[in-house]
Amino acid sequence: MGKNARNIRKAKNRRKLLGIILITGIVFFLLGFGFSYFIGNFNKGNNYTGNINKTGDAEESKNIDEKEEETKNGAEGTNDAANDSQDDEDVKPSPSVTVKEPDSLSPSNPTAPNVQKLDVKVLEQLDNKKLSWWYRPNTNNKPSTIPDDISELIGKYDGIFQGDTSKKVVYLTFDEGYENGYTPMILDALKENDVKAIFFVTGSYIDRNPDLVKRMLDEGHQVGSHTVNHPSLPDLGYEELENELLGLEEKFYEKFNAGFRYMRPPMGEYSERTLAATQQLGYKTVFWSFAYDDWYTDKIRGADYAYNKVMENLHNGAVLLLHAVSKDNAEAMDRIIKDIKAKGYEIRPFDL
Repeated sequence: MGKNARNIRKAKNRRKLLGIILITGIVFFLLGFGFSYFIGNFNKGNNYTGNINKTGDAEESKNIDEKEEETKNGAEGTNDAANDSQDDEDVKPSPSVTVKEPDSLSPSNPTAPNVQKLDVKVLEQLDNKKLSWWYRPNTNNKPSTIPDDISELIGKYDGIFQGDTSKKVVYLTFDEGYENGYTPMILDALKENDVKAIFFVTGSYIDRNPDLVKRMLDEGHQVGSHTVNHPSLPDLGYEELENELLGLEEKFYEKFNAGFRYMRPPMGEYSERTLAATQQLGYKTVFWSFAYDDWYTDKIRGADYAYNKVMENLHNGAVLLLHAVSKDNAEAMDRIIKDIKAKGYEIRPFDL
C-alpha cells in the first residue's frame, strides 16, 4: 500500500509539472506573439506617418513650384505684353486727328483778351460825323441793299451787315441790353433745333445775368460786345471809347475767361472814326440786313406778328437782328427756326 501510494503521488507530481511547463510555454508563446504583433504595428505606423508627411511636403513643394512657375510665366507674359505694346508704339502711327474744313468749324469766342490800344494820331485824321445804320429791304425774299458809299466805308474797316447772298444761309443775332425774362426760352428753342447764334451783351447784362451768359457759351453760341454802357460811340472821346470797348472785354474775360471777336454799335450809330477804332482794337463791327421794332416791351403784338415779320424778310445771307426782350420773338422762335429750315435755308453760326 505504501509503495503504491508513493508511485501515485509521483505520477500526479509529474503530470502537475508537465501542466505547469505546458501552461508556461503557452503563456510565453502568447506573450512573444503579442509582442511581435505590437512591434510590427508600431513600425508600420511610423512608416505610414512618414509617408504622409513626405507626400504632404511634396505636394506643398509642388504647389509652391507651380505658383512660382505661374508667377514667372505671368511676369514673362506681362513683359511680353509690354514688349508687344512697345513694339506697337514703335510701329503704329499716332492716332489720326480729323481736321475739319474751316466752314464746318463752329466759331467761338477768343480765349485771350485784346491788348491793342487806339492809335489816336490815325483816328484824328478820320471823319467823326455820326451816321445811323439803315438798309433797303427788298420784296420776294431778295437780299437787302445799302448805298455804295456806305458799303465801301464799312468794307474798308471789316464791317459786316450781310453774308454771302449767293447762298441760302441765315444768321441769328440777338441784342441783350437787359434781361426781360425771355432769353431762357430763346436758348431752349435754339438748343432744341441745334442752332447756334450770337448774343451782343452790355456791361450791366454781364453783371446781372452771368448764368445766362455762361449758358450761351456752354451751349456753343458766341457772345459779342454791345459796349459797357450802350452809348452812341461817335459822341465819345478816345479814352471813353477805349473804355467802353476794352472795359467790357476785361469784365467778360474776368468772368468767363474769353474775349470778343465782334462788336455791335449801340443804336446802330457809327462814324468812320469809330469803325476804324473798333478795327484797331481787334473787333469787327456788325450791323444787320433785317430788323423791326421789337424792342418795345409795351408793344406785344403776338408770336404770329414776329413770325411773319421774319419770314417775309428772309433772304440769302440774312443777318437777322432780334431783341431778346421781346415776348413775341421768344414765343415765335421755335416756329421761326423750323420754317426757315423748311424753306431750305441753313442757319449758320456767326462766322462772317
